[in-house]
Amino acid sequence: MESVFSNVARAPEDPILGVTVAYNKDPSPVKINLGVGAYRTEEGKPLVLDVVRRAELQLVNDQTRVKEYIPIVGLADFNKLSAKLILGGDSPAIKENRVATIQCLSGTGSLRVGAEFLTKHYHQNVIYIPKPTWGNHPKVFNLAGLSVEYFRYYDPTTRGLDFQGLIEDLGAAPSGAIVLLHACAHNPTGVDPTPEQWEQIRQLIRSKSLLPFFDSAYQGFASGSLDTDAQSVRMFVADGGECLIAQSYAKNMGLYGERVGALSIVCKSADVASKVESQVKLVVRPMYSSPPIHGASIVATILKSRERNRTPGDWSHIIKQIGMFTFTGLNTEQVAFMTKEHHIYMTSDGRISMAGLSSKTVPHLADAIHAAVARLG
Repeated sequence: MESVFSNVARAPEDPILGVTVAYNKDPSPVKINLGVGAYRTEEGKPLVLDVVRRAELQLVNDQTRVKEYIPIVGLADFNKLSAKLILGGDSPAIKENRVATIQCLSGTGSLRVGAEFLTKHYHQNVIYIPKPTWGNHPKVFNLAGLSVEYFRYYDPTTRGLDFQGLIEDLGAAPSGAIVLLHACAHNPTGVDPTPEQWEQIRQLIRSKSLLPFFDSAYQGFASGSLDTDAQSVRMFVADGGECLIAQSYAKNMGLYGERVGALSIVCKSADVASKVESQVKLVVRPMYSSPPIHGASIVATILKSRERNRTPGDWSHIIKQIGMFTFTGLNTEQVAFMTKEHHIYMTSDGRISMAGLSSKTVPHLADAIHAAVARLG
């Protein structure tokens, strides 16, 4: 009997997650996965931070904890601590109750909930995103009903920031347009504006009444300091203007599969923030009703602990880099050669996850890059 879904075409693999699918099928003992951003031990095994293990034990041993539904907006402690982490403990916006914070499903869910809210309640439906950016960004915003445009960001000739192009493109954006900004450790390039450039970006955005929407997925990984990596966001909040911030704890606490994130919307007044929260709840309720409790409880436990005075865990092996990813400059042909001949897996644009490397695999990668460049130019 023919299926009613016989006309459904097979979708292509996700360009990022599909790299892992291909990697898993490869039987080679020297294969390396540099596609998905997830930290590993020296042996290439998934890494769970000690501070996370301790928090989980504390939660498991608390016999008063139950498995009841939590509110639509999530755990109150988690939301309060998340806002404080990104905005700072002395933030006037927090003290004046001008921030609506909602627990969401990691960074992706936070972006989607924010986009759905903007589609329903903001007067502009166009969002400008950097070129390049994380591959999921345009899909998230398009499916939420926003129109996606791009602004120049990366200059492949200098392998640095195309600041002039960025300023020109945002300067040409229509008044009120939404602008997606990576708070720090830009994915996939690892290239961030300087503090002075951030200030120029802030002045331009405010002068044109553009609405900044920050994606903060790597707080603590660009500089090694949670506070330093939040300065771009805090700069925009300090001027009294409004903005949205999507936070993810997948990377800085290694909680990839727990799907823990937060959406904060900074408003002009406490009254507006209260109304905004009420409408965001109407976005969440028919989408997933309420968020899960476990991952957010881990985060809240860690952030409340007096033992936490820096990014949880020992990340000394990566704070010399800006973020998790880097652009190699390799082209599509060279990437394909490295995958076929050397069993090294990465996205076709040459982006590699530094987290996928270990001291044992670096020589293999170096040899493969040399062979690809020497063979194919």
